[in-house]
Amino acid sequence: MFSLAKVFWLLASPDSLFLIALCAGAVLTFTRWRRAGVGILVAMTAIGVVVATVPFGTWLLIPLENRYPTTTNLPARVDGIVVLGGAVRQQITAVRGQPALTGAAERMTEFVALARRHPEARLVFTGGSGSLFDQSLKETLVARALFAQLGLDVSRIVFEDRSRNTYENAVMTRRLVAPRLGETWVLITSAMHMPRAHGAFAAAGWRVIPYPVDYQTTGTYDWGLGFSLSGGLDGIAYALHEWIGLVAYRAMGWTDAIFPAPEPR
Repeated sequence: MFSLAKVFWLLASPDSLFLIALCAGAVLTFTRWRRAGVGILVAMTAIGVVVATVPFGTWLLIPLENRYPTTTNLPARVDGIVVLGGAVRQQITAVRGQPALTGAAERMTEFVALARRHPEARLVFTGGSGSLFDQSLKETLVARALFAQLGLDVSRIVFEDRSRNTYENAVMTRRLVAPRLGETWVLITSAMHMPRAHGAFAAAGWRVIPYPVDYQTTGTYDWGLGFSLSGGLDGIAYALHEWIGLVAYRAMGWTDAIFPAPEPR
């Protein structure tokens, strides 16, 4: 399923579909279906203008980010903190010799902040490699170096380095740390990813407190002026990836609901 999901998204992501349609239209203009090719090119031009100006991606992200409220306070005692991978760049780190982060860097920085705030907590970083072709460079290698640079005692941290997706994050991490009934564990991941992540952990039998970070929207449906085709495609791609992931996880039984919601404390 991991390989199938990677190949599917490689072909079905909005930017891939946009490029495929443009190429198909261009090729058809040199055949007897020239009129169809021109029609495709005109249609894709119009779609490009709309995508560049209308914040569809933001509007799709808002329900995901608003599903779980920002956690402003935690219980006095926290038994463990889990942060999901997805915030580091393994290949760049290996070549450049210093930890490189993605736009989801708040996962890592908030993990360090909570670790210092709760010295009694067990700490876990979970993330192997999400690459389809290269599993040799693990996210844990980058995370270990980054946490050490930020002054966190890495001997406190358990590193799970085999998981390749959110489902495996939940299952493998639970198996590794064996949380006890009644313990208080906190789960850190990006706000738009929290519904799928929290749903996967719940389906794996692990009740955790969601701690969403890395917000991409203000949470309101405003429409600022702008024109960016790449930004529009990226926003739609991020949002659709999560929405499709939610449906797929429910279909495979990896979550108990299509759109998981917070549990009462």
